[in-house]
Amino acid sequence: MSLNLDKIKQPIAQEMKVFEKEFRAAMSSKVPLLDRIMTYIVKRKGKQMRPMFVLLSAGITGGVNERTYRGASLVELMHTATLIHDDVVDDAFQRRGFFSVNALWKNKITVLVGDYLLSSGLLLSLNNDEFKMLKILSEAVKAMAEGELLQIEKARTLNTNEDVYFDIITKKTASLISSCCAIGAASNDPDEEVLDKMRVFGESVGIAFQIKDDLFDYGDGSDIGKPRGIDIQEKKLTLPLIYALQNVDEKEKKQMIKRIKGFKNKKKDLNAISQFVFDNGGISYSVEKMHSFKDKALQILEEFEPSEYRDSLSDMVRFTIERKK
Repeated sequence: MSLNLDKIKQPIAQEMKVFEKEFRAAMSSKVPLLDRIMTYIVKRKGKQMRPMFVLLSAGITGGVNERTYRGASLVELMHTATLIHDDVVDDAFQRRGFFSVNALWKNKITVLVGDYLLSSGLLLSLNNDEFKMLKILSEAVKAMAEGELLQIEKARTLNTNEDVYFDIITKKTASLISSCCAIGAASNDPDEEVLDKMRVFGESVGIAFQIKDDLFDYGDGSDIGKPRGIDIQEKKLTLPLIYALQNVDEKEKKQMIKRIKGFKNKKKDLNAISQFVFDNGGISYSVEKMHSFKDKALQILEEFEPSEYRDSLSDMVRFTIERKK
């Protein structure tokens, strides 16, 4: 059965419309320039998986309420702020196929827009006494920054091992999805056991999501003739390459690391590195790991009462590892 987000979204379709209105209201400004930029950002919305995780997690733990909408808006405000700042750091001129904010309005304005979104999220929480939600998300944003810096540090030396890799992606990617699920649950004031279950559920989904992203660098593991090689160009050692390097002798490992360090985006080098990963089990091992985290997430969901929310969350888990981009 083919999964798509519109079908998964059905149990919360009306709630998503309410969220979108509240999110737009939370980021509105009386400054014309700022409001134009906010409108541009809203029109470029992506898959909206994060607010979906918030709303569905609320549904499975008691139901969607006004606090849930605030939690989803908080997540989107803070996450959008980090993406905008990332585009400045990476000097990126496109996001999701559109011009990035900094491509259109330059870096100074873009940094200020990110600051505005960040402060809007803080005020949304503080004005409504949502201290628990703010704490959950603030811990995630802190972890995201740590994960990014750790990845940058390891890219300089290319000495990342599997433990460090999982530390990086847990902080950089999984922490945000984990916080979405925890915030959705927190909007219903559950006991700590339920909150922890949703945290671990989100973290497991986030790790599976990132492994899937890393597999895309090798043509999604299905077409070695068309590897993207973006991570290789940026000297990021992801799980497929880390595992392959662990399974060769020291001499071959040094040769491959030397080739990665000298990578010049030549098709020959890219194909050689990709072939090395395939030949030494990097793809199959990563797929196996991805499925183990998927299974862990699905097992947690089985502990909740059957509902359309639980069914959609199960489909969300499967979608993260079956998606094509």
